[in-house]
Amino acid sequence: MSSAITRHQPGAVLCRAVEYNGLVFVAGTTADNKKVSCKEQTEEVLKKIDSYLTAAGTSKAKLLSANVWLADIKEKEQMDAAWKAWVDPDNKPVRACVEARLGTPDTRVEIMVTAAK
Repeated sequence: MSSAITRHQPGAVLCRAVEYNGLVFVAGTTADNKKVSCKEQTEEVLKKIDSYLTAAGTSKAKLLSANVWLADIKEKEQMDAAWKAWVDPDNKPVRACVEARLGTPDTRVEIMVTAAK
């Protein structure tokens, strides 16, 4: 395994993903379209995560862990519906899901994942 650090899509505040020592860390990701339901925001977030994982040379089949933050825990069922449709059923990661105050009032969900290469 390489000890080099590779940073993907660096911005002013964070990188979208960072590779190190055979692992890929994807930043907390939110939807661009904040006017839709929690389920629809989750679907958008998961598509973005797919693209970040692909850019780093891995996929959701190699997920190790996921952290999910919901603005309202009552919307967990909506998030879970999108998650279950997306996650590789044979390679589910460990996952935590909590209610939290998110970056903007209309952000319903934020997801951060770690995957193996």
